[in-house]
Order: sequence, then C-alpha cells, then structure tokens
Amino acid sequence: MADRRIIVGYALSTKKQESFIQDSLVAFASSRGVDLVKIDLERPLADQGPFDCVIHKLYSEDWRRQLVDFTARYPDAVIVDSLDAIERLQSRISMLQVVSQLKLESSTMFLGIPNQIVIYDNDSLFNEPACASLKFPLIAKPLAADGSAESHKLALIFNRDGLGKLNPPIVLQEFVNHGGVIFKVYVVGERVTCVKRKSLPDVSDDKLGSPEGSLSFSQVSNSAINEKHADRGCNGLMLHLENTEMPPQSFINDIARELRQVMKLNLFNFDVIRDARVGTRYLIIDINYFPGYAKMPCYEAVLTEFFCNIVRGREKKREEDPVA
Repeated sequence: MADRRIIVGYALSTKKQESFIQDSLVAFASSRGVDLVKIDLERPLADQGPFDCVIHKLYSEDWRRQLVDFTARYPDAVIVDSLDAIERLQSRISMLQVVSQLKLESSTMFLGIPNQIVIYDNDSLFNEPACASLKFPLIAKPLAADGSAESHKLALIFNRDGLGKLNPPIVLQEFVNHGGVIFKVYVVGERVTCVKRKSLPDVSDDKLGSPEGSLSFSQVSNSAINEKHADRGCNGLMLHLENTEMPPQSFINDIARELRQVMKLNLFNFDVIRDARVGTRYLIIDINYFPGYAKMPCYEAVLTEFFCNIVRGREKKREEDPVA
C-alpha cells in the first residue's frame, strides 16, 4: 500500500489552475509518487477518479452537491477542504472573527485585529454614530472575499471626503502604521512558512488633510503605490525590507496551529502586520483560502509532502481502526 501512487484530483478556476499547477509542481510530485489529475468540470465528480485526495477552490451549490455525492461513493477519499469551513473566509467580517477564539500562550506578544465596522448602504457612510468608533486613515475593503477581481479593489481613506467615493457594502478597517512591511504566513497542513513583503507606506498626520480624500489600489502590496513611495516611510527614512526583523517563529507557529484548529482548514494564509508604535503588537488583517502558493519558497516540496501525509495519515488511521 505504501508504494502505490497517490492520485490527487484538482478542481480549480482557469486562473487558479494556471498559477498553481505549474510544471515544476507536477514534475516534483510525480517523482515522489503523487499524480495530479485535472477534474473535468463538465462531468459529475462522482463519475471520475477514483481519487485519494481532492483539492478545490470552487463555491457553487452545484459543486457542493457534487462533493456530497463523491464522498458518498468514495468515503475514504480526503476532501481538502470542506465547503462549510471555507465559506467563513468569503466574508471579510466572519474571517477575522476567529482571531478572538485563538488561545495563545505568549506573555510578551499581543495578537488582535484592527478596529473595523461593516457599512451596508450609502446613508451609513456619513452616519456619525456608525463611524465614530474609527480613526482615520481607514482601509475600505469589499465585504465579499471570494478571490474575484472586485474583491481585491481596496481604497485608503484619509478623511471624510474620501468616504463619498465608496460603494457599499464594504468593511471600513482602521489603517495601522506598520513600517511598510507585511508578513504573509502560508499554512499547508502542519507546515508554516512566513515571508515578508512590501506593504503600504506609513501615513503621516499631515496626509489626513489630503484634498484627494482617498487613494484606490488593488491588494495591499499594490505596486503603483509602492513605486510612488519608493521604499520611503512617512518620516522619510529608507525602509529596508531585508533588514526588517521577522516575528518570532514560535509565535507564528502558534497562531497557525490555532487557526487550523478553529477554522478546520488545511490550506490558507494570513496577513500579519506589526504595529509601528508597539513592537510586540501584531494584527491579522486578512485570511485567504488556498492562496498563491507558487509565491511561497519551495512550494513544490511543501505541497507534495502535504498530499503524501494527508493520504497516508488517513490510510494509517483506517488500518488502526477499521470501524472508524
């Protein structure tokens, strides 16, 4: 049994498939006894395979029914991950609610999320009680986080004048200065990889009076904004990404472990920033299901190891307890 090849079926959008199923991954996985097979979305999933594992990033009700039918026919196959668990990450409100449920033991590090509110209509944008709890600048994010181009259209709001350009429903999240560096943490089962990337530059107090009111961009690491500010923070000091201290790995591992347990997911990443005012205060600003793993160092080896472990683990458990 241990020597047989593992078959992993993948059901992904065309865009996701192009970025994830690269030749290097297919070749590496094949050399380790793992075959990646494209699932034909024009045919019922239960009529295909058999697969030892199915990975997917589709959200329709039809796909949900197909997963149910497939599991009924192939109960020993591993589905990564369940749609019920994934759905929590499709809303920028529910995705961050899990942070309050994490049980972290660090006595020196603090983890939280930025203050934020949901705005459902235009009237609420200028409702004083609704926005009184937030301080400018703000990040405006679409409520839906489904991976579409629209879900990545963000805006940095400097003052009330910038609110008029927004289209609810949206999430308004306080922007916390973080030195222009974001930590992206990739989780693949029990493997955790943290990398640092350029982020939005810090915002100075004088920028809050900006006549433009807002600045639109796509994703936090938007190149146009970063090129404009060219490695400079609000105080004019050069930001050297390579010299930025990484968060303690043990702290990051603890966060990832807790998120896996609470969300019941295996494939996700989360974005963390470090408060520029308090170096021990970290904030999770986003959690994404099945992110762009090809950007992660050695992603081919990490994903292949995950496929092997999750299938072999299921087989071992079945051998130890055939009734389970």
